Amino acid sequence: MNRVAIVTGGSRGIGRATALKLAQAGYAVVVNYATNEVAAREVVAAITGGGGTAVAVKGDVAREDDVLALFAAADRLGPLKALINNAGILDSQSRLDDMSLDRLRRLFDINILGSFLCAREAVKRMSVKHGGTGGVIVNQSSAAAVLGAPGLGVDYAASKGAMDVLTIGLSREVAAEGIRVNAVRPGIIDTEIHDSSGIKGRVQMMREHIPMKREGKAEEVADVILWLCSEQSSYVTGALVPVAGGRC
Repeated sequence: MNRVAIVTGGSRGIGRATALKLAQAGYAVVVNYATNEVAAREVVAAITGGGGTAVAVKGDVAREDDVLALFAAADRLGPLKALINNAGILDSQSRLDDMSLDRLRRLFDINILGSFLCAREAVKRMSVKHGGTGGVIVNQSSAAAVLGAPGLGVDYAASKGAMDVLTIGLSREVAAEGIRVNAVRPGIIDTEIHDSSGIKGRVQMMREHIPMKREGKAEEVADVILWLCSEQSSYVTGALVPVAGGRC
């Protein structure tokens, strides 16, 4: 049967690059998306056009019913072996004293609650305690979890700090049950998420602050995620891997 991988927020950016690389590695990929159906179907078409298996599943990871439907779709393809907790949002640039309760709830619901719900469902399927045969969870953290994102979005940074804690705690909780849990901490990566900050040309502005003097590519983060899903990292769990050009 197919090895199945779920990529939340898989229609664009790092999620898209990861979905494509997982498919090339032989996974059947469930491409989750929240709103951009066209982009999600383009990812699926690219995978199936190359002889792979993929489906697009709409769902808001902050809604439990949507998460359950997402994992049910994965179950129909075969045993779940990888969850990439990639879905997340960055709101417009703001200080904490200007943030509304609605903004905070929306960001924390998607970035934190959504990842916890997806990880819960993955453990239910992967853990030998529940009759599974093991698997891998890779969480999407950020260099912001270390840097704090002052003046940009400490709410976003805090949500990524929560991903670090989830990674460390869950990795120890399920280490003897056949599940490895790790996280990547991307820095300035050339994806559309920076547009959400409202700062025009932010990627280019940040180059001088990066030791390598360039932004990263989504594919460079996806390569690390793929490694964390592979047997080459079979003794790696609880790791927080920077992919930030030295800015971390």
